[in-house]
Amino acid sequence: MTVVALGVPSVHRPVTSAPSDGPLIDTFGRVATDLRVSLTDLCNLRCTYCMPAEGLDWLPGDQKLHPDELARLLRIAVTRLGITSVRFTGGEPLVVPHLEQVVAATAALRPRPEITLTTNGVGLAKRADALKRAGLDRINVSLDTVDPVRFAAITRRNRLEDVLSGLRAAKLAGLRPVKVNAVLDPVTGLDDAVELLRFCVSNEYQLRIIEQMPLDADHAWQRDRAVSADDILATLQRHFTLTPDPAPRGSAPAQLWRVHEGDRVTGRVGIIASVSHAFCSTCDRSRLTADGQIRNCLFARDETDLRALLRSDADDDALEAAWRAAMWAKAAGHGINDPGFVQPDRPMSAIGG
Repeated sequence: MTVVALGVPSVHRPVTSAPSDGPLIDTFGRVATDLRVSLTDLCNLRCTYCMPAEGLDWLPGDQKLHPDELARLLRIAVTRLGITSVRFTGGEPLVVPHLEQVVAATAALRPRPEITLTTNGVGLAKRADALKRAGLDRINVSLDTVDPVRFAAITRRNRLEDVLSGLRAAKLAGLRPVKVNAVLDPVTGLDDAVELLRFCVSNEYQLRIIEQMPLDADHAWQRDRAVSADDILATLQRHFTLTPDPAPRGSAPAQLWRVHEGDRVTGRVGIIASVSHAFCSTCDRSRLTADGQIRNCLFARDETDLRALLRSDADDDALEAAWRAAMWAKAAGHGINDPGFVQPDRPMSAIGG
């Protein structure tokens, strides 16, 4: 299937009926095979670029998907819609007590999808082994700095040692490659990037640095203050010898670079230019929120309510059709660079990364 080359404006094709079978496709020819599942909007950190220092309206318990409802939607995604990769996110997924059971149920699906997790790492040290046994394949741990003072300032919590312990436990459990996701502070971030890469290379983790996006609960994001991918790369190249990774990028959001020490490749670093060099034309993601809403883009203004269908006794055909219609309506791009761009109502903590 040919994917149409796209820019990033938030344009839509004229509405037509979505296909009733085959791949989970949109009107621009993009096929969604990667499902991001937010298990909760709760989090035990308060990162400045994501959540306010105090207060946030959490989803009431009865509005969240029940485990059996989630299991049903995952089954439909894998067996009917062609989803081949499932990533569990939050909020913070490790605050979900039945996480291992969710992972195990997903691993039992056929064809078995790849199962990954994005976490802040707090509490991971105690659960990495159990998650691996349940069927978790890989893990991404969010860590924006290895400086304890700056970590506390960014997250508003003093939990750096817990995160570092979680990283070590994930590596020992065999959740490889362990990836570290970093969003850089506008003031100290470039210094943090250099230290993070040194840390990741020495510990055999793979660093991914992500441009900050307008998904904060305070709606305080300013593009002219965010650290750009070009600045990140230029800074790293002053401290490391980097060469482009020759592996095909495919639909992966990160541009990968090899890190060299003499003739040896000692690590890899990825830079995700979500804002400045968007990858919307190859996006293969569908998103399911903790309250059962389908989002066809991080920045979508509209959602499709599968929870309401589930609780009105809709059959699998109706759920599949609604999901297909949601993805069929996906815009060409996220629209951040449009003059009339409006940040979505949900913050990142309620959508999932």
